Amino acid sequence: MRVLIVSPNYFPVMGGVETHVAEVAPRLMRAGVQVEILTTDRSGLLPERELVNGVPVHRVAAYPRRRDYYLAPGVAHAMARGRWDLVHCQGIQTLVPPLAMLVAAQRHLPFLVTFHTGGHSSMVRHRLRTLQWLALVPFLRRADRLIAVSLFEASIFGRLPGLDARRIEVISNGAEAPGPRDPAPTVDRELILSVGRLERYKGHHRAIAALPQLMQWRPGVRLRIAGSGPYEAQLHAAARRLGVEDRVEIAAIPPTDRSAMADLMARAGVVVLLSDYEAQPLAVLEALALGRPVVATDATGLHEFVERGLARGVPAGASTAELAAAILHALDAPPAPPLRLTTWDDCAQRLLAVYRSIEEGAEPAR
Repeated sequence: MRVLIVSPNYFPVMGGVETHVAEVAPRLMRAGVQVEILTTDRSGLLPERELVNGVPVHRVAAYPRRRDYYLAPGVAHAMARGRWDLVHCQGIQTLVPPLAMLVAAQRHLPFLVTFHTGGHSSMVRHRLRTLQWLALVPFLRRADRLIAVSLFEASIFGRLPGLDARRIEVISNGAEAPGPRDPAPTVDRELILSVGRLERYKGHHRAIAALPQLMQWRPGVRLRIAGSGPYEAQLHAAARRLGVEDRVEIAAIPPTDRSAMADLMARAGVVVLLSDYEAQPLAVLEALALGRPVVATDATGLHEFVERGLARGVPAGASTAELAAAILHALDAPPAPPLRLTTWDDCAQRLLAVYRSIEEGAEPAR
Protein backbone atom coordinates (compact mmCIF):
# COMPACT_ATOMS: atom_id res chain seq x y z
CA MET A 1 0.00 0.00 0.00
CA ARG A 2 1.39 3.40 -1.03
CA VAL A 3 0.32 6.19 1.33
CA LEU A 4 1.07 9.88 1.00
CA ILE A 5 0.92 11.75 4.32
CA VAL A 6 0.40 15.48 3.78
CA SER A 7 1.49 17.52 6.80
CA PRO A 8 1.72 21.34 6.76
CA ASN A 9 5.00 21.14 8.70
CA TYR A 10 7.51 18.46 9.53
CA PHE A 11 11.00 17.92 10.94
CA PRO A 12 12.91 20.01 11.91
CA VAL A 13 9.81 22.12 12.68
CA MET A 14 8.11 20.16 15.43
CA GLY A 15 4.81 20.48 17.29
CA GLY A 16 1.87 18.24 18.08
CA VAL A 17 0.97 17.36 14.48
CA GLU A 18 4.59 16.93 13.47
CA THR A 19 5.35 14.69 16.46
CA HIS A 20 2.30 12.57 15.64
CA VAL A 21 3.49 12.07 12.05
CA ALA A 22 7.08 11.46 13.15
CA GLU A 23 5.92 8.70 15.50
CA VAL A 24 3.42 6.88 13.28
CA ALA A 25 5.13 7.11 9.86
CA PRO A 26 8.16 4.89 10.69
CA ARG A 27 5.86 2.40 12.41
CA LEU A 28 3.65 2.22 9.33
CA MET A 29 6.77 1.68 7.21
CA ARG A 30 7.81 -1.23 9.43
CA ALA A 31 4.32 -2.68 9.00
CA GLY A 32 4.86 -2.80 5.24
CA VAL A 33 3.22 0.46 4.14
CA GLN A 34 5.15 2.54 1.60
CA VAL A 35 4.91 5.98 3.20
CA GLU A 36 6.05 9.33 1.84
CA ILE A 37 5.58 12.62 3.67
CA LEU A 38 4.70 15.71 1.66
CA THR A 39 5.25 18.90 3.63
CA THR A 40 6.29 22.53 3.28
CA ASP A 41 9.36 24.67 3.83
CA ARG A 42 8.69 28.33 4.57
CA SER A 43 12.35 29.04 5.32
CA GLY A 44 13.70 28.12 1.89
CA LEU A 45 16.69 26.56 3.65
CA LEU A 46 15.74 22.91 3.97
CA PRO A 47 16.48 20.17 1.43
CA GLU A 48 13.70 19.45 -1.03
CA ARG A 49 14.03 15.72 -0.43
CA GLU A 50 15.60 13.66 2.35
CA LEU A 51 15.10 10.55 4.47
CA VAL A 52 14.03 11.16 8.08
CA ASN A 53 14.06 8.02 10.24
CA GLY A 54 13.84 5.96 7.07
CA VAL A 55 10.78 7.83 5.71
CA PRO A 56 11.07 9.84 2.45
CA VAL A 57 10.20 13.49 2.97
CA HIS A 58 9.38 15.87 0.09
CA ARG A 59 9.20 19.61 0.83
CA VAL A 60 7.64 22.35 -1.28
CA ALA A 61 7.68 26.12 -0.78
CA ALA A 62 4.86 27.80 1.17
CA TYR A 63 3.70 31.41 1.37
CA PRO A 64 3.47 33.74 3.22
CA ARG A 65 6.48 32.67 5.21
CA ARG A 66 5.60 34.48 8.45
CA ARG A 67 1.94 33.53 8.73
CA ASP A 68 0.25 30.35 9.95
CA TYR A 69 -2.43 30.23 7.25
CA TYR A 70 0.05 29.65 4.44
CA LEU A 71 -0.63 28.05 1.07
CA ALA A 72 1.71 25.72 -0.83
CA PRO A 73 0.81 25.48 -4.54
CA GLY A 74 3.61 22.95 -5.00
CA VAL A 75 1.50 20.39 -3.13
CA ALA A 76 -0.76 20.04 -6.18
CA HIS A 77 2.19 19.57 -8.53
CA ALA A 78 3.85 17.00 -6.25
CA MET A 79 0.63 15.02 -5.87
CA ALA A 80 0.06 15.03 -9.63
CA ARG A 81 3.42 13.36 -10.23
CA GLY A 82 3.18 10.58 -7.66
CA ARG A 83 1.28 7.29 -7.63
CA TRP A 84 -0.61 6.70 -4.40
CA ASP A 85 -3.26 4.32 -3.13
CA LEU A 86 -4.27 6.65 -0.30
CA VAL A 87 -3.71 10.23 0.88
CA HIS A 88 -3.73 11.06 4.59
CA CYS A 89 -4.17 14.78 5.36
CA GLN A 90 -2.85 15.70 8.81
CA GLY A 91 -4.30 18.86 10.35
CA ILE A 92 -6.74 21.42 9.00
CA GLN A 93 -5.36 24.68 10.40
CA THR A 94 -3.67 25.91 7.20
CA LEU A 95 -4.59 26.04 3.52
CA VAL A 96 -2.33 23.07 2.76
CA PRO A 97 -4.69 20.17 3.68
CA PRO A 98 -7.74 21.54 1.77
CA LEU A 99 -5.57 21.77 -1.35
CA ALA A 100 -4.44 18.19 -0.82
CA MET A 101 -8.07 17.08 -0.37
CA LEU A 102 -9.07 18.87 -3.58
CA VAL A 103 -6.28 17.27 -5.60
CA ALA A 104 -7.04 13.82 -4.16
CA ALA A 105 -10.71 14.21 -5.05
CA GLN A 106 -9.87 15.35 -8.58
CA ARG A 107 -7.58 12.35 -9.06
CA HIS A 108 -10.19 10.00 -7.54
CA LEU A 109 -7.77 9.01 -4.79
CA PRO A 110 -9.17 7.81 -1.47
CA PHE A 111 -8.24 10.20 1.32
CA LEU A 112 -8.72 10.58 5.04
CA VAL A 113 -8.32 13.54 7.37
CA THR A 114 -7.05 13.76 10.95
CA PHE A 115 -8.25 17.10 12.31
CA HIS A 116 -5.48 18.06 14.80
CA THR A 117 -7.16 21.35 15.70
CA GLY A 118 -5.30 23.94 17.75
CA GLY A 119 -5.79 27.23 19.53
CA HIS A 120 -4.84 30.77 18.60
CA SER A 121 -3.94 33.89 20.58
CA SER A 122 -5.89 36.16 18.21
CA MET A 123 -9.48 36.58 19.41
CA VAL A 124 -10.54 37.33 15.84
CA ARG A 125 -9.04 34.08 14.58
CA HIS A 126 -10.52 32.24 17.56
CA ARG A 127 -14.02 33.52 16.79
CA LEU A 128 -13.69 32.74 13.10
CA ARG A 129 -12.72 29.12 13.77
CA THR A 130 -16.28 27.78 13.42
CA LEU A 131 -16.64 29.55 10.05
CA GLN A 132 -13.35 27.98 8.99
CA TRP A 133 -14.60 24.52 9.91
CA LEU A 134 -17.91 25.14 8.11
CA ALA A 135 -16.03 26.14 4.96
CA LEU A 136 -14.23 22.80 5.05
CA VAL A 137 -17.40 20.68 5.31
CA PRO A 138 -17.68 20.11 1.51
CA PHE A 139 -14.11 18.76 1.53
CA LEU A 140 -14.63 16.67 4.67
CA ARG A 141 -17.81 15.09 3.29
CA ARG A 142 -15.78 13.69 0.40
CA ALA A 143 -13.20 12.10 2.70
CA ASP A 144 -13.26 8.31 3.06
CA ARG A 145 -12.58 8.60 6.80
CA LEU A 146 -12.48 11.36 9.39
CA ILE A 147 -10.31 11.03 12.49
CA ALA A 148 -10.31 13.06 15.70
CA VAL A 149 -7.61 12.74 18.36
CA SER A 150 -10.09 13.19 21.23
CA LEU A 151 -13.79 12.94 22.02
CA PHE A 152 -13.83 16.71 22.42
CA GLU A 153 -12.55 17.22 18.89
CA ALA A 154 -15.00 14.64 17.52
CA SER A 155 -17.89 16.49 19.19
CA ILE A 156 -16.88 19.78 17.53
CA PHE A 157 -17.04 18.37 14.02
CA GLY A 158 -19.93 16.06 14.76
CA ARG A 159 -22.10 19.13 15.40
CA LEU A 160 -21.30 20.79 12.07
CA PRO A 161 -24.32 20.84 9.73
CA GLY A 162 -23.87 18.52 6.79
CA LEU A 163 -21.33 16.28 8.52
CA ASP A 164 -22.34 12.86 9.85
CA ALA A 165 -20.94 12.45 13.39
CA ARG A 166 -20.99 8.66 12.93
CA ARG A 167 -18.24 8.97 10.31
CA ILE A 168 -15.76 10.37 12.83
CA GLU A 169 -13.45 7.89 14.53
CA VAL A 170 -11.38 8.79 17.59
CA ILE A 171 -7.74 7.65 17.52
CA SER A 172 -5.74 9.05 20.39
CA ASN A 173 -2.16 10.24 20.19
CA GLY A 174 0.41 8.01 21.81
CA ALA A 175 1.12 8.75 25.46
CA GLU A 176 4.61 7.41 25.92
CA ALA A 177 7.54 9.80 26.05
CA PRO A 178 11.12 8.86 25.21
CA GLY A 179 12.79 7.48 28.33
CA PRO A 180 14.68 10.08 30.37
CA ARG A 181 18.46 9.71 30.29
CA ASP A 182 18.43 9.19 34.05
CA PRO A 183 16.40 6.01 34.70
CA ALA A 184 15.77 7.07 38.31
CA PRO A 185 15.45 10.88 38.26
CA THR A 186 15.10 12.79 41.52
CA VAL A 187 11.82 14.65 41.60
CA ASP A 188 12.14 18.32 42.54
CA ARG A 189 9.06 19.13 44.63
CA GLU A 190 9.73 22.85 44.22
CA LEU A 191 9.72 22.77 40.41
CA ILE A 192 6.63 23.70 38.39
CA LEU A 193 6.87 22.97 34.67
CA SER A 194 4.71 24.69 32.05
CA VAL A 195 5.19 23.31 28.53
CA GLY A 196 4.15 24.74 25.20
CA ARG A 197 4.70 27.38 22.57
CA LEU A 198 4.94 30.89 24.00
CA GLU A 199 1.54 32.18 22.95
CA ARG A 200 -0.95 33.95 25.18
CA TYR A 201 -3.61 31.25 24.74
CA LYS A 202 -1.21 28.66 26.20
CA GLY A 203 -1.66 30.24 29.65
CA HIS A 204 1.96 30.43 30.85
CA HIS A 205 1.19 33.89 32.28
CA ARG A 206 -1.34 32.31 34.64
CA ALA A 207 1.36 30.12 36.15
CA ILE A 208 3.54 33.22 36.65
CA ALA A 209 0.64 35.04 38.32
CA ALA A 210 0.24 32.18 40.82
CA LEU A 211 3.88 32.29 41.96
CA PRO A 212 3.62 35.04 44.63
CA GLN A 213 0.86 33.12 46.40
CA LEU A 214 2.73 29.83 46.08
CA MET A 215 5.90 31.41 47.50
CA GLN A 216 4.02 32.21 50.71
CA TRP A 217 3.40 28.50 51.19
CA ARG A 218 6.58 27.17 49.59
CA PRO A 219 9.39 29.76 49.66
CA GLY A 220 11.62 27.72 47.35
CA VAL A 221 9.12 27.18 44.54
CA ARG A 222 10.27 27.86 40.96
CA LEU A 223 8.65 27.92 37.53
CA ARG A 224 10.26 26.54 34.38
CA ILE A 225 8.55 27.45 31.11
CA ALA A 226 9.72 25.22 28.26
CA GLY A 227 8.94 26.74 24.90
CA SER A 228 9.60 29.49 22.41
CA GLY A 229 7.37 31.94 20.61
CA PRO A 230 6.20 35.53 20.21
CA TYR A 231 4.85 35.97 23.76
CA GLU A 232 8.22 35.60 25.51
CA ALA A 233 8.81 39.33 26.15
CA GLN A 234 5.38 39.69 27.77
CA LEU A 235 6.06 36.70 30.04
CA HIS A 236 9.37 38.19 31.22
CA ALA A 237 7.61 41.52 31.81
CA ALA A 238 4.90 39.82 33.89
CA ALA A 239 7.53 38.10 36.05
CA ARG A 240 9.35 41.41 36.64
CA ARG A 241 6.10 43.20 37.47
CA LEU A 242 5.28 40.60 40.13
CA GLY A 243 8.83 40.53 41.50
CA VAL A 244 9.35 36.84 40.68
CA GLU A 245 11.78 37.12 37.77
CA ASP A 246 14.44 35.24 39.78
CA ARG A 247 11.98 32.32 40.14
CA VAL A 248 11.03 32.03 36.47
CA GLU A 249 13.18 30.42 33.78
CA ILE A 250 12.00 30.59 30.16
CA ALA A 251 13.96 28.55 27.66
CA ALA A 252 13.19 26.28 24.75
CA ILE A 253 14.32 22.71 24.42
CA PRO A 254 15.15 21.73 20.83
CA PRO A 255 11.93 20.10 19.60
CA THR A 256 13.84 17.18 18.15
CA ASP A 257 15.52 16.45 21.52
CA ARG A 258 12.58 14.73 23.12
CA SER A 259 14.79 12.90 25.63
CA ALA A 260 15.84 16.26 27.07
CA MET A 261 12.19 17.19 27.50
CA ALA A 262 11.53 13.83 29.13
CA ASP A 263 14.42 14.48 31.55
CA LEU A 264 12.94 17.84 32.54
CA MET A 265 9.42 16.49 32.83
CA ALA A 266 10.50 13.50 34.93
CA ARG A 267 12.10 15.85 37.48
CA ALA A 268 9.18 18.28 37.75
CA GLY A 269 7.10 18.36 40.91
CA VAL A 270 4.05 19.19 38.80
CA VAL A 271 3.33 19.81 35.10
CA VAL A 272 0.78 22.52 34.34
CA LEU A 273 -1.09 23.21 31.12
CA LEU A 274 -3.38 26.22 31.51
CA SER A 275 -4.29 26.60 27.85
CA ASP A 276 -7.51 28.10 26.50
CA TYR A 277 -7.71 25.41 23.81
CA GLU A 278 -6.23 21.95 23.32
CA ALA A 279 -7.52 19.06 21.26
CA GLN A 280 -5.28 16.50 22.97
CA PRO A 281 -1.95 17.87 24.23
CA LEU A 282 1.06 15.59 24.00
CA ALA A 283 2.62 17.31 27.03
CA VAL A 284 -0.14 16.02 29.31
CA LEU A 285 -0.01 12.51 27.85
CA GLU A 286 3.76 12.35 28.28
CA ALA A 287 3.64 13.75 31.82
CA LEU A 288 1.10 11.11 32.84
CA ALA A 289 3.17 8.39 31.18
CA LEU A 290 6.11 9.53 33.35
CA GLY A 291 3.98 9.50 36.51
CA ARG A 292 3.97 13.26 36.98
CA PRO A 293 0.96 15.07 38.49
CA VAL A 294 -0.81 17.42 36.12
CA VAL A 295 -2.85 20.59 36.70
CA ALA A 296 -4.86 21.64 33.64
CA THR A 297 -7.64 23.95 32.55
CA ASP A 298 -10.91 22.06 32.86
CA ALA A 299 -12.07 22.88 29.33
CA THR A 300 -11.77 21.79 25.69
CA GLY A 301 -9.76 18.59 25.19
CA LEU A 302 -8.19 18.90 28.65
CA HIS A 303 -11.55 18.19 30.28
CA GLU A 304 -11.26 14.51 29.34
CA PHE A 305 -8.16 14.15 31.54
CA VAL A 306 -9.90 15.92 34.43
CA GLU A 307 -13.08 13.87 34.00
CA ARG A 308 -11.10 10.61 34.15
CA GLY A 309 -9.26 11.74 37.29
CA LEU A 310 -5.92 11.87 35.47
CA ALA A 311 -5.39 15.60 36.01
CA ARG A 312 -6.43 18.16 38.61
CA GLY A 313 -8.69 20.64 36.85
CA VAL A 314 -9.09 24.36 37.36
CA PRO A 315 -11.95 26.30 35.76
CA ALA A 316 -11.11 28.40 32.71
CA GLY A 317 -11.92 31.53 34.74
CA ALA A 318 -10.23 30.38 37.96
CA SER A 319 -8.78 33.03 40.25
CA THR A 320 -5.07 33.19 40.92
CA ALA A 321 -5.70 31.89 44.45
CA GLU A 322 -7.66 28.88 43.11
CA LEU A 323 -4.89 28.09 40.66
CA ALA A 324 -2.16 28.40 43.30
CA ALA A 325 -4.11 26.09 45.64
CA ALA A 326 -4.48 23.46 42.90
CA ILE A 327 -0.76 23.57 42.09
CA LEU A 328 0.16 23.32 45.78
CA HIS A 329 -2.11 20.31 46.22
CA ALA A 330 -0.41 18.59 43.27
CA LEU A 331 3.05 19.35 44.65
CA ASP A 332 2.09 17.88 48.02
CA ALA A 333 0.36 14.79 46.60
CA PRO A 334 2.06 11.41 47.12
CA PRO A 335 3.96 10.03 44.11
CA ALA A 336 1.86 8.24 41.52
CA PRO A 337 3.06 5.37 39.32
CA PRO A 338 3.43 5.97 35.58
CA LEU A 339 0.21 5.28 33.72
CA ARG A 340 -0.25 2.85 30.86
CA LEU A 341 -2.17 4.83 28.27
CA THR A 342 -2.46 4.52 24.49
CA THR A 343 0.97 4.01 22.91
CA TRP A 344 2.26 5.15 19.54
CA ASP A 345 2.26 1.48 18.51
CA ASP A 346 -1.47 1.38 19.33
CA CYS A 347 -2.05 4.56 17.34
CA ALA A 348 -0.16 3.26 14.30
CA GLN A 349 -1.96 -0.09 14.40
CA ARG A 350 -5.35 1.60 14.45
CA LEU A 351 -4.38 3.83 11.53
CA LEU A 352 -3.17 0.78 9.63
CA ALA A 353 -6.55 -0.89 10.21
CA VAL A 354 -8.28 2.22 8.82
CA TYR A 355 -6.00 2.24 5.77
CA ARG A 356 -6.73 -1.41 5.08
CA SER A 357 -10.48 -0.93 5.45
CA ILE A 358 -10.35 1.89 2.89
CA GLU A 359 -8.25 -0.25 0.56
CA GLU A 360 -10.76 -3.07 0.87
CA GLY A 361 -13.68 -0.72 0.28
CA ALA A 362 -15.25 -1.34 3.66
CA GLU A 363 -17.76 1.12 5.04
CA PRO A 364 -16.72 3.06 8.17
CA ALA A 365 -18.00 1.74 11.48
CA ARG A 366 -21.25 3.36 12.60
